[in-house]
Amino acid sequence: MAATDTTKRTRGGEFAIKQLGFNDVFIPEQFDEEQKMIAGMAKDFLNAEVIPHLDRIDKQEPGLMESLIEKSGELGLLGTSIPEAYGGFGKDFNTSLLMTETVGAGHSFAVALAAHTGIGTLPILYFGNDAQKQKYLPKLATGEWKASYCLTEPGSGSDALAAKTKAVLSADGSHYILNGQKMWITNAGFANVFIVFAQIDGDKFTGFIVEKGEGLTLGNEEHKMGIKGSSTRQVFLSDCKVPKENLLGEIGKGHLIAFNILNIGRIKLAAAAIGASKQTSTFSIRYAKERIQFKQPIANFGAIQYKLAEQAIRIYASESAMYRAGMDIHHEEERLMSEGKTAEQALLGAAQEFAIECAILKVAGSETLDYVADEGVQILGGYGFSADYPMDRAYRDSRINRIFEGTNEINRMLIMDMFLKKAMKGELDLMTPAMAIQKELMAIPDFGEETEGLFAEEHKALKNFKKALLMIAGSAAQKFMDKLATEQEILMNLADIAINIYMAESAILRAEKVASLKGEEAAKIQILMAKVYTFDMADQINIAGKNAINSMSDGDMQRMLLMGLKRFTKIAPLNTRDVRRAIAAKLIEADQYTA
Repeated sequence: MAATDTTKRTRGGEFAIKQLGFNDVFIPEQFDEEQKMIAGMAKDFLNAEVIPHLDRIDKQEPGLMESLIEKSGELGLLGTSIPEAYGGFGKDFNTSLLMTETVGAGHSFAVALAAHTGIGTLPILYFGNDAQKQKYLPKLATGEWKASYCLTEPGSGSDALAAKTKAVLSADGSHYILNGQKMWITNAGFANVFIVFAQIDGDKFTGFIVEKGEGLTLGNEEHKMGIKGSSTRQVFLSDCKVPKENLLGEIGKGHLIAFNILNIGRIKLAAAAIGASKQTSTFSIRYAKERIQFKQPIANFGAIQYKLAEQAIRIYASESAMYRAGMDIHHEEERLMSEGKTAEQALLGAAQEFAIECAILKVAGSETLDYVADEGVQILGGYGFSADYPMDRAYRDSRINRIFEGTNEINRMLIMDMFLKKAMKGELDLMTPAMAIQKELMAIPDFGEETEGLFAEEHKALKNFKKALLMIAGSAAQKFMDKLATEQEILMNLADIAINIYMAESAILRAEKVASLKGEEAAKIQILMAKVYTFDMADQINIAGKNAINSMSDGDMQRMLLMGLKRFTKIAPLNTRDVRRAIAAKLIEADQYTA
């Protein structure tokens, strides 16, 4: 990684109980020249080969998407994560995130590329045997073959293990015969290789590598709200013969493939969403500067400046959190390799360790893009509603991201489920700080705590936000015990608190680190973005906390918890109007999203 990286190892989910310093996180300002060059190459390709042809892509002009994937393969954009031994570049995880972010501005092309390089290729890379890797990865790295991923069925979406597709071993034991139906399959129209999940003996959920051919047929292209240029079809398997050697991983262990690949897919979806958000923010800024109303650009008006600034603030927090998590995954990967794990086993283990953060980023990244696109339409006004302007496509294409890679509702519940499982396994000590908070609630508050430093108030607030999460989560666990999993509204309230804490802390630590490296003046706008984001999160955490507390308690317990929540969500006053105006001024001057 970059020579300036001084981060150290942390554990997944540990942010909820541990106070971190800025040297504990990686920030995008630390990318080295090679990484910036790779991102620049991807951006040049996007601007030259994709953006000018978005209308043609959306009309699914025959052969166009395939040719774009092949061209990107010639440049090496498909092989960032594939080891050199199989024809790729073998770059580290954060470099792959940077590539995904850059290409994320490519609308339907970004979806096709992500499906190919992610869920289409990674199952073979991480779970395939050497023969499978040798056969498929070089051709996938160049784009000669395109990949697809077949998990969802008409009756199984979020409940993936309920799949009905069957796989039966032939009488001579040479191949499996697959029968079933898959739907919403990205890249299906032109894929050569399909990662398919089926049940062996009715209950052994298993992965297969299926090549396009006899027994595999496709439905018509789906008519979708957005990402219209992305091929999305049903896949029908009718006595489809798959060689026995194309069984992927172990029989009955397909869930390990599906769920582990989803961990990586979630953080990469966040990366793509951030790339799209930056482009949409730039569209908003440039239009606001050009649009004249009442004899002046609408960028001069406070209401528009609020929107421009808020778009940037949310992007900044999401980006800060993503590369922080990316480096944590990279460090865990290195640690596991030092213990003798293969590179593939190490990355899977690292992604599993930080599955909480991956789910957080999937939710935060997709909802940031939704906000940015929605406000982009509003800034353009009537033109935003016109299909002749870019916000139409940005708005429609953004919506799928809250459904891809597990719905945001599923991911919110997973966040808390994984927290609790880590605690039960002894991987996270939630009990000790939770008990300390209970004692603190019974004591007289210390209102005279002195603070100093650039982010003194914000660090104090973060420490208290974490107390609020532990207080409410502990009370919920005590009340509901093993039935907490059925209290979905409370779990989602708790997840929102955890998401807000991780995002705010990431923004603060990034701004603090930039200030330490470049000086406070150079970090001025980042400091303001981190401060206003944290200030706003105090209210968001308070609302989510009250909803959870009022849903599970009454009487003295309710009053005590609400008093604790009020104490733990206090934050020093901040003139957010002036802060947002300063941020907007910087964006307008730069003529694009900037941090």
